[in-house]
Amino acid sequence: MRTAGILLVGWAALGLTVLMLPGLTADNGWSVLVAAVLLGLFGVVIRPALAGLMAWIGWAGVLAGWLLAQAALVYLAFAITPGIRVDGFWTAFWASWIYSILISVALWVVTAGRSEAVTNHLLWVNRRFRDKVPATDVPGVVFVQIDGLSAPLARWALDTGNLPTLGRWLREGSHSLTEWHARLPATTPASQAGLLHGGSDHVPAFRWYEKESGRLVVTNQPADAALVETRLSDGNGLLADGGVSLSNVFSGDAPTSLLTMSTARAGRGPARYLSAYLLDPFGLTRSLVLTVGEIVKELYQARRQRLHRVEPRIRREPSYVLLRGVTNVLLRHLNLAVLAEHLMRGTPSMYCDFVDYDEIAHHAGPARPEALAALEGIDSVLANLEEVARSAPRPYKFVILSDHGQSQGATFRQRFGVGLEDLVRGDVELATDNEQAGRAATLKASLLPSSASSPSSPSSPSSAEEVPGAPEFVVVASGNLGLVYLARQPGRLTMEEIEKHAPGLIDRLASHPGVGWVMVRSATDGPIVLGGSGRRLLDGDAVTGADPLEGFGSWAADDLRRHDGLAHTPDILVNSLYDPETGEVAAFEELVGCHGGLGGWQDRPVLIHPREWTITGTPESSDAVHAILKSWLDLIRTG
Repeated sequence: MRTAGILLVGWAALGLTVLMLPGLTADNGWSVLVAAVLLGLFGVVIRPALAGLMAWIGWAGVLAGWLLAQAALVYLAFAITPGIRVDGFWTAFWASWIYSILISVALWVVTAGRSEAVTNHLLWVNRRFRDKVPATDVPGVVFVQIDGLSAPLARWALDTGNLPTLGRWLREGSHSLTEWHARLPATTPASQAGLLHGGSDHVPAFRWYEKESGRLVVTNQPADAALVETRLSDGNGLLADGGVSLSNVFSGDAPTSLLTMSTARAGRGPARYLSAYLLDPFGLTRSLVLTVGEIVKELYQARRQRLHRVEPRIRREPSYVLLRGVTNVLLRHLNLAVLAEHLMRGTPSMYCDFVDYDEIAHHAGPARPEALAALEGIDSVLANLEEVARSAPRPYKFVILSDHGQSQGATFRQRFGVGLEDLVRGDVELATDNEQAGRAATLKASLLPSSASSPSSPSSPSSAEEVPGAPEFVVVASGNLGLVYLARQPGRLTMEEIEKHAPGLIDRLASHPGVGWVMVRSATDGPIVLGGSGRRLLDGDAVTGADPLEGFGSWAADDLRRHDGLAHTPDILVNSLYDPETGEVAAFEELVGCHGGLGGWQDRPVLIHPREWTITGTPESSDAVHAILKSWLDLIRTG
């Protein structure tokens, strides 16, 4: 029945193509039907081989396959069909695009809003695994990360119906919801270092400066992510036992790693999956129609915020408009396609990061309608995965978790007309490589062959010498957390040394109304947190004046004690203001929703897990959650 329906749609679309395009004629409708049947057969027999060939070639092959492969199949079908005449390959090329667009629109109209249509297609394209993969009673586990979703907002979205699949799981009693604490810095690389490897101590921020090498490490760049993973991996990560890492920062030591930043430059890219997806008319349907729809929706929503004078808000750059279409449509559906294939392969464990919500929340706000709509889209993916899993060769458990939350607020620059770098030194550039650009770089690096693993670093100077050629200051931001390095001075400087080399800098930062606190290390008193009207010694918790950590949560002091002991902790750690009345912070980046520091919901991620797998208390870190996840995997594998 499904095949007959697709054939009818293809027949109609091909007939309209013949009517619309000069240089293409058919004697009658039966000739068009024969051509449509041939195209269907070519799709089953030839298209998989073409996808594999294009993937083997690499990025250029994927592009060529998307642009030319369908045209070649159309040209071949026309050439051998009696009664159809085509004036050369380029006529067939334009015919293939018109045909693809028409069939895409038709299939979208037929299947819109029906998750079972998507599921049936995923089962059909993975039908070859049904007889090849032996069945087993040992469960597998699918870890789905909803990037940036805080536990309080998750509960609210469940109440408002934005997460119907998760709501059903919780109401039916199959799953439980637990909140956990993301230690400073509350950001994806730090949390995934813990969740996937148990090594969050290796990541002091989203981006940081390493004085000994003179290198700025930005964890959403593949080379830097690969460098960091070499430091934190012990070969026994969460996915080491035959798992798949998909769209993550780190691999979890998975033998199959796709669209993962740390492995993107190692030749382990998603070219086969992407080429197969783009050569699939159903994949093209969703890519073309929904990507355009997502871009139009973004333009409308941004305009609506301006007209209604919604505050806080930021200007949404044209690059973000395009990237939203890519991440919220192409990447989401590609993730779904890859996960569905590995479900049908019986892969024992999978971990995939869906970034849709986090991307929109950064630019629109974490609780705004467009961000909540992104949550609904991810929830629909869960419904598809649940349905596909019923046909898999093993039973599957689903664990849904986030890596951090988000806090909202007007940015530091919007509030005060200056940036953090201006407070330190007016001509310093703030390093703010955004997460969207990093994810685009990951996709590119995954498809481009490269033998390079990371750039070389200069030799380290003596700890007693000034670093030659280094800038005076390096200022970097991770949400509302700022890191200030006196880059010419080797090693981490004490408060007394900072005052010697940059008199008044600490006081200028600590007393600014946009700064909640700064942390420095004293040669005599150890780590100190300074505010505009008080200080707190972390060793002994002695407070003088107003406690600068008041309102930042019960975990704040412990988080800062830990952060004080990390490698590459800056000379001065700066956190923005936090308004407990509104729950708002002030990002040092131009983002209305942010995370990375302290204040608000950004350090309150969520964990939704099978109810039979119990958790005692509140997990206090991503490393603690890693230990829990590993214990669950060990439990099902040992019976």
